[in-house]
Amino acid sequence: MGKLKCAAEKMTLKTLGFMFLPFVLFFVVLANIVLPVVGLFFALPLIILNVLFIAAPKSRTCQLLLP
Repeated sequence: MGKLKCAAEKMTLKTLGFMFLPFVLFFVVLANIVLPVVGLFFALPLIILNVLFIAAPKSRTCQLLLP
């Protein structure tokens, strides 16, 4: 796996995270207005997933290639 492919992998996950961010925020607001307590249980996994996309760790191979 080359350096270019590792950088592309990281940027793809960050791009997905930033693309989903407005949808997640909209869903969080909507869910908390409609069902305040239950909405949090539905929105919390989306928030966690979005944070994982944005803060995507490098794969083991990319950790060796890119410091």
